[in-house]
Amino acid sequence: MLERVKLREVWEVAKNIKAFRFSKRLNFTPGQFIMVWIPGKGEKPFSLADKDLIVVKRVGKFTSEMFNLTEGDNIWIRGPYGNGFTEVEGKVALMAGGIGIPPIYALAKHGKLEEKVLIYGARTREELALLDIENYVNEVVITTDDGSYGVKGFPTDILRNRKEEFSQVYACGPEIMLAKILEIMNYQRVQISAERYMKCGIGVCGSCALGPYLVCRDGPVFTGEQLKETEFGRFSRLPDGRKVRV
Repeated sequence: MLERVKLREVWEVAKNIKAFRFSKRLNFTPGQFIMVWIPGKGEKPFSLADKDLIVVKRVGKFTSEMFNLTEGDNIWIRGPYGNGFTEVEGKVALMAGGIGIPPIYALAKHGKLEEKVLIYGARTREELALLDIENYVNEVVITTDDGSYGVKGFPTDILRNRKEEFSQVYACGPEIMLAKILEIMNYQRVQISAERYMKCGIGVCGSCALGPYLVCRDGPVFTGEQLKETEFGRFSRLPDGRKVRV
């Protein structure tokens, strides 16, 4: 059911990335998402970064419309939907690439995990968002493709050298990065927040099919074992259902 909420705060958190804090606080599990509707502009899914917060990167028409919104404007939301992260004991890695940071931020802030190591990468320093996540983890490792901040390289470089430390890896980001994480971990001890084109958000339309799963209903969080026999990391689908290489 759609619910109108007022935007309490809108601010820029990184290059072409804005945070939107709305007037309703939701009960959610980190990793779940909401559908956001703007009259006349359409509806899109966004992972929750907090009980009342989404973080949006401008990549197309809908997100450009969102960037025109200001404090006091209204949006319409429904959810939370989907399955979030399952927490485990021990030392864990929280891995984010680019705009994959929101659900990882939520897990860092609200999860009851014992020891959390953040491994967060972006192309360049100005694309790093929600860096206050450092307040909710035990260790932070930042990578940038161009070396402008932290370690020059990719989050997967760090994981490859430290994978034996972690009882679980939680990850969200570009699919090419996530596929590499699955490979490094041999599909074991890993939970991935996956993304597919989504329309209904409740498992009716089938647009977000991923192998035998629907991302909105069965995910967006999947274990490595679940993804092992799917096309994840190799193919995704366009809005018309056609497969394209990742």
